[in-house]
Amino acid sequence: MRKSRIVGLLFCLVFPLSGQSEETQVQRGAHVALEVCNACHSLKYIKYDDLMKIGFTKAQVDAMRGDKEMGAPLLSQMAPQDELGMFGTVPPDLSLMAKAREGGAHYIYSMITGFYTDAKGQTQNKVFPGIKMPDVFMIAQADAAGKAAIEKKARDVSVFLAWASDPQAEDRTTLGKYVIAYFVFLTILLFFLKKKIWKKLGNH
Repeated sequence: MRKSRIVGLLFCLVFPLSGQSEETQVQRGAHVALEVCNACHSLKYIKYDDLMKIGFTKAQVDAMRGDKEMGAPLLSQMAPQDELGMFGTVPPDLSLMAKAREGGAHYIYSMITGFYTDAKGQTQNKVFPGIKMPDVFMIAQADAAGKAAIEKKARDVSVFLAWASDPQAEDRTTLGKYVIAYFVFLTILLFFLKKKIWKKLGNH
């Protein structure tokens, strides 16, 4: 798990999560997740109002959720029984996928872009042989330009899923900065207080 966190961190350093331009990447990834992945996969620990944490306005989220409640989780658009009949299994929830898989976000990116056509004309996956998930982006049949566009979408959605696996991370980082600043201030205050006390004791 430690190795997974390190690889995932390196991936997010290359495709970071915070800041204006990076936040746009998370937003693009959210669109891919909602428009493509959400057809079969749920994100049960992410609610529609959580999407405002990555810069979407309420009006934008309202357009995404339709008639669903703002506090409703992002559940699959397909019923579990329909998924079972189509794939032979219920597709896994993606909320914690970036933490659950070795390599984190990089694993997700590699799996999405890992589809290829073998010698028998069958679609296979280099990262997950025998995977039930179809090649939804059709990267196995894409030309060079098409593959580049798909790889961009894969990076975006991987970064979004890395955020989804820990949406409070940025809040904790901000809080941590304040806590560190408080302890630095307290240390300086105690240092001068100690000097003052010892100075008084030295005069006796």
